[in-house]
Amino acid sequence: MTREREPSSRDKVLQAAMAMFGEDLGARLSVRAVAARAGVSTGSLRYHFPTQRALQDAVLAGIYDVVAPDDRIHDRSAPARDRLIDCLRQVLALAGVGAQARAGWSEIFKTYIEPEPTDESRAAYLAIEREAHRRVEYWLTVLRDEGALADGDNGRRARFLVTVLNGLSIARALPSEESLLATETETLHAAVDHVLNSRF
Repeated sequence: MTREREPSSRDKVLQAAMAMFGEDLGARLSVRAVAARAGVSTGSLRYHFPTQRALQDAVLAGIYDVVAPDDRIHDRSAPARDRLIDCLRQVLALAGVGAQARAGWSEIFKTYIEPEPTDESRAAYLAIEREAHRRVEYWLTVLRDEGALADGDNGRRARFLVTVLNGLSIARALPSEESLLATETETLHAAVDHVLNSRF
């Protein structure tokens, strides 16, 4: 009978920080609070994550790995267009629909928009934005490397697609007379077609 491997101190820190972030999107992932929750020393935490930004980035990368894994983009049995759309849909799924989408955007408003921004809230939001952008840019790089996407500015392309995703996620929280699924699908198709067929 094999014993399960004991989580490393780095794993414990990430698990604790992800739990704190899941409970409160505006949570300050301070060294002391995360170390206490993880049951590790602050020195051990600092060894793995020398800055708060390094910790935030690792937490968000872990969250995105769970909710928007990269495997689909590597499945060459499907057209590049379909793979990219599927990956974008995974990110969009984070917003939920109806009451879940409204609650999510209400929390974002209360945390990042309504109050005067602080250094902490600004850093937390920028970490989320950075990870979303990094993930989309990675998918575009995969498609470019396999020849499905022309050379160009993938950073700019990723910003465009993330902006489209933000708009669609807000639309999920608002009343609509049209079929949300149909409108969302049309918009994603148009955005992906623009990226795949334009040089920008």
